[in-house]
Amino acid sequence: MSSNEPVLPQGAGYGVVVGIGLFFSAFMLGLTAIQSRYTGFSPKNSEEFNSASRSIKPGLIASGIVSAWTWAATLLQSSAVAYKDGISGPWWYGSGATVQVLLFAQLAAKLKLNAPHAHTWLEIIGARWGNVAHLVFMFFGLATNVIVSSMLILGGSATVNSLTGMNTIAACFLIPLGVAIYVVVGGMRATLLCDYTHTAVLFAIIFVFIYTVYATSEKIGSFQAMYDLLSKASEAAPVSGNAHGSYLTMRSKNGLIFGVINVIGNFATVFQDQAYWQRAIASRPASCVKAYLLGGIAWFAIPFMFSTTLGLSAVALRGDPAMRTLSPADVSAGLPASAAAAALLGKSGAAAILIVLFLAVTSATSAELIAVSSILTYDVYKRYFNPNATESQILKISHAMVALFAVIMGILGLIFYYIGISMGWLYEFMGVVLGSGVVPIAMGITWSKANKWGCISGAVSGFCVGIVAWLVTTSALNGGELTVTTTGGDLEMLAGNLASIGVSGIVTVVTSLIWPANFDFEATRAINRPELVHEKSVAPSLEDDASEKKRAAADVSLEPVISAAAAAEEEERELDPVALKKSFRIAAWSSVILTLVMLILIPLPLFFAQTVYGVRGLATWVVVGMIWAFCSAIAVVLYPLWESRDALMLIGRGMVKDAFTRGGGKFVQQPAGPDA
Repeated sequence: MSSNEPVLPQGAGYGVVVGIGLFFSAFMLGLTAIQSRYTGFSPKNSEEFNSASRSIKPGLIASGIVSAWTWAATLLQSSAVAYKDGISGPWWYGSGATVQVLLFAQLAAKLKLNAPHAHTWLEIIGARWGNVAHLVFMFFGLATNVIVSSMLILGGSATVNSLTGMNTIAACFLIPLGVAIYVVVGGMRATLLCDYTHTAVLFAIIFVFIYTVYATSEKIGSFQAMYDLLSKASEAAPVSGNAHGSYLTMRSKNGLIFGVINVIGNFATVFQDQAYWQRAIASRPASCVKAYLLGGIAWFAIPFMFSTTLGLSAVALRGDPAMRTLSPADVSAGLPASAAAAALLGKSGAAAILIVLFLAVTSATSAELIAVSSILTYDVYKRYFNPNATESQILKISHAMVALFAVIMGILGLIFYYIGISMGWLYEFMGVVLGSGVVPIAMGITWSKANKWGCISGAVSGFCVGIVAWLVTTSALNGGELTVTTTGGDLEMLAGNLASIGVSGIVTVVTSLIWPANFDFEATRAINRPELVHEKSVAPSLEDDASEKKRAAADVSLEPVISAAAAAEEEERELDPVALKKSFRIAAWSSVILTLVMLILIPLPLFFAQTVYGVRGLATWVVVGMIWAFCSAIAVVLYPLWESRDALMLIGRGMVKDAFTRGGGKFVQQPAGPDA
């Protein structure tokens, strides 16, 4: 390892990338067969394929959010930041990418209130502001998917190449193509179920590394040993900008700069990524806010504990014969985590990191594939080419778009690899390009006074000013030299990120206050509204209206929803404006309070205190993270099983009936009663 040769044979790389991809394809086929036989849901229905009939419970949505938000960068970049800046890196990475999911709960509530039947967030923009705005914001939406997908492929292929020597070009194409197979087969519901299995394995492997590093490893094995090794490392090479050059302090100038960049960039990738809207669309109205709050809080533990464990271990093991020597390019590519895992556990550690990384990459890739497929199907094909598309046509286009974007992902990864753009560079750059879309999109979906041309001009002007600020700052700080290295500096990226989101926000809000619109959202509520629902809602009686409100406000039905028809009925019962407005208020207060705690009340006092932690401080830091990780695992691994226990029992009974009576377990849709 000291010679930086791969720990695992090349065959292991191909085995994981191809083998696990085929395994999940077979797993998806099995899930699809079970789903079609024992429930009333069929992925041959376009609504089920793209939005899981809008019937998913909060635990599984939370698990899907955790899985979709766990990119290659979540594991690799967080560890690289910990390697460079010490314990401040894990906090700023985790909190800086958690608050967006928490705040997105507000948008999820507004989505259910203002556009309950939309398939994409762009449909809402188009219905409110027309084709010009639709095309402008489609650029930001697809740019988000392109950048996120490129980071996934770059991070995944770099790590697979580092650990096994697998050809990078082959990895760039095999990773997305393997995922595309099971996405086409199963659609949104089966993708969420695979996300759940990915999340369960991810937490199991994280716990293995935690206990190895802090309890059983001969190289570290205790808090005292970790403290001693980190102290020795900071004496040999003090961390620039950190209090006393220590890795064990929140007083880190570079950590704080990264935190700001991280917050801005991740606002862009959450608010503009159809993958997160897709989960809000797939969730049940009465529980979508709960799902996003639960998923956001649970996700924080993954980058925080993963990087606190492997990122710091990579620092502690510098000079160890088994530890790879890391160059700045290696750190930018996110290799400290894989190097530390291999040094700690040898081939088993390398295999574990390879599997967990591949699962993270494939899970997030599947989310991106179905997200882009939805945009290209509903916002390009149906809106501009075939407004009267049939069910079968929509489904065929959805499948074709998944396959097309899988190929495009491989090509994008290849392009960035050859021009020398790394995952770390893209991660900090995404806010420069995408940040200007955040405020206009959020305002367009939540604020009735948002001005159409103010939001469009805010997005475009913010984009232009962000690019200019980034390049001018780079030129000023580097004597006019513009290269991949100079443009990737922290201060250069910070300038572009702040200018992009700042100018956009100011233009959007000021123009909307001076020339306010007065939009009632009826046009967005009418998007894809079922005819029966419209007819039923024309003249409801007062008694029916009152009983429906009581029913909707009573939270989720206790009965398992096991058919598309039942899901549609349940959704309509839960679409009560009073209950949804209450959900929005809960989301607003909860997300804002949690954001203040995670970005201000905890880190800033610790930053200004300039404290360098001792052994007890390090132990407290890690133990709190371990408790958080355990609670997260309960929330997104065990809770989904508990909330779906009735549906699982029904499916189990159907399988038992089939085992003893041929054909006796098949789901049969019950005919509607006379009062239905």
